[in-house]
Amino acid sequence: MTHESQQPPAAVLFDALGADYEKAFAHAPAHLSALRWLLDRLPPAARVLDVGSGTGRPTAATLAAAGHSVLGVDVSPVMVDLAARQVPDASFRLADIRELPLDTASFDGVCVFFSLLQMSRQEQSAVVGRLAGALKPGGHLVLATVPADVEDVEVVFMGRPVRATSFSEADLVAVVEAAGLSVEERQNVMFTPSHPDAGPEPHLFLLCRRA
Repeated sequence: MTHESQQPPAAVLFDALGADYEKAFAHAPAHLSALRWLLDRLPPAARVLDVGSGTGRPTAATLAAAGHSVLGVDVSPVMVDLAARQVPDASFRLADIRELPLDTASFDGVCVFFSLLQMSRQEQSAVVGRLAGALKPGGHLVLATVPADVEDVEVVFMGRPVRATSFSEADLVAVVEAAGLSVEERQNVMFTPSHPDAGPEPHLFLLCRRA
């Protein structure tokens, strides 16, 4: 069995994309706006979890530059290596968020930018529940996804075939609320990644608070 076949599908995809992913997405206005929303609500020297931290930019870099303690988690060894080099003021761990132990009420903020799409709906719901539990009361979670009522369908992402699962907006809001989070704001935008094989994508940002 090859090393690639042992990796989660997301690891195979993002190992291949590497820095190209950052070039395509790092300057997305809605992503940066969601980060500003979170920064405005974090206490000084907050502890923040970045799920699917990618190359570390812009999320971990922005949070670390603001004086926060950032733990980035990603399944892609290539991405973890890039992030560690690009954002030395944050910590990064090669791990699957579905399996990573999380202490209850241990983070002031959690970022989940497009990192659930290669999980089943059951897995996504379970992860959101675990992340909500890892937030301190009053803590904030920012979740971004491609809203669509699809399950295990093949799509082409930046020129590469990938299987994806998602929720409609209403169903995702229900998942978030069932986890004990309230949606404070939501943003729907169309974004075209800066990549020759990319087309316009609908993006949904849910800006949430733990009661």
